[in-house]
Amino acid sequence: MKVAVYRKEHFNAAHRLYNADWSEEKNEQVFGKCNNPSYHGHNYDLHVKLVGPINPETGYVYDMKVLSDLIKSKVIKKFDHKNLNLDTDEFKDLNPTAENIAVVIWNILRKEIEEKYDLTVRLYETERNYVEYDGH
Repeated sequence: MKVAVYRKEHFNAAHRLYNADWSEEKNEQVFGKCNNPSYHGHNYDLHVKLVGPINPETGYVYDMKVLSDLIKSKVIKKFDHKNLNLDTDEFKDLNPTAENIAVVIWNILRKEIEEKYDLTVRLYETERNYVEYDGH
């Protein structure tokens, strides 16, 4: 029997979507307001889903306090109130789209969470725009 557990966290970050190989006009055409040279910010909601068996000794799939602390120390501390383009190594050469941010977060957490758990990261850039990545 497997059960899914979820942890929701929040962070604020600025970014600029930009492809250095393109002209300013093409960047503006493709990325619109997200291409603002002065950057712009989002209030991101991060949902982390783990799926695994219930531990018969604890009744937990995964200790949610441990998961919360892990997300805060490895993800939130790294990205909260940062300019993703300028302040993080992960996005020096990677366009910080919601898709890429979700994959980066998944990779960070995957290194810390045992493989016996299925891991999914859902990242809300706005209330209506979100992406999800599960390693596939």
